[in-house]
Amino acid sequence: MAGELRVHRRPELTRPVLVAAFRGWNDGAQAASLAAGYLAKTWEAERFADVDPEDFFDFQAARPHVSLEDGITRRIDWPETAFYRARPDGLDRDVVLLLGIEPNLRWRTFTELVMGLVRELGVEMMITLGALLADVPHTRPSPVTGSASDPELVRQLGLSSSRYEGPTGIVGVLHDACKRAEIPSASLWAAVPHYVSLTPSPRAAVALCERLGSLIGVEVDVDELEEAARSYEEQVSEAVASDEDTASYVEELERRVDELEEQTDLPSGDALAAELTRFLREREEDDDGGDAAREQ
Repeated sequence: MAGELRVHRRPELTRPVLVAAFRGWNDGAQAASLAAGYLAKTWEAERFADVDPEDFFDFQAARPHVSLEDGITRRIDWPETAFYRARPDGLDRDVVLLLGIEPNLRWRTFTELVMGLVRELGVEMMITLGALLADVPHTRPSPVTGSASDPELVRQLGLSSSRYEGPTGIVGVLHDACKRAEIPSASLWAAVPHYVSLTPSPRAAVALCERLGSLIGVEVDVDELEEAARSYEEQVSEAVASDEDTASYVEELERRVDELEEQTDLPSGDALAAELTRFLREREEDDDGGDAAREQ
């Protein structure tokens, strides 16, 4: 197992947070991997370790790519999982970026490798990036939902508790491993338009980068992604306009989003606090009643 994780050098880190993104099942419209790759470029991240792909990929499913260097030399690029170290400007801690492809094989062994390095580096928190297909228009900002399984992290970061049940990907397995290792972890998911799922979404990548920045306390320069998002919107809009049914569908999605944004009759903070207090009191009374019934 030691040979499967190849550490080229061991960086000295300060209170590191791990940010992970995987291409594949967890990466609708490649938004998560695009965001993570952009962060690595913007933060001038330095690669320090990788995982040997030999025992974790079915190369018929995740085929290596052949490319030419200087139009002459052939080079084979294998599926990879790599670790990078970055220290963003204005942040008093290090960020470890984990970029890769969701493995095909031996997920538990793969997770043990990652968690072993996480413990060795002293990682204090893990945040995964993901993207899912949804009924959202390409002309509006991508909504991002955040969740965590640790109650304290939910409170500190203003996230929601994870209540998902169903099939999971490698990020779900990593979160489970973090929970067992008592390492706080959070998950950010951007919604991307399902009708352009094969087109990389820089708009969703912008949303993920900005939400991540707010979580770890650093402002991410997304100007380059914003420019790509404007071009993305123009190209998709042109394609959508060529099909009347799709254009009508997108207009309906836009109408729904605009109606939600225009709602102004939202309850005040005091009203929400009072409602929450009432809910908790009623739940406590119900629990007491249920306990009494079980004891009889």
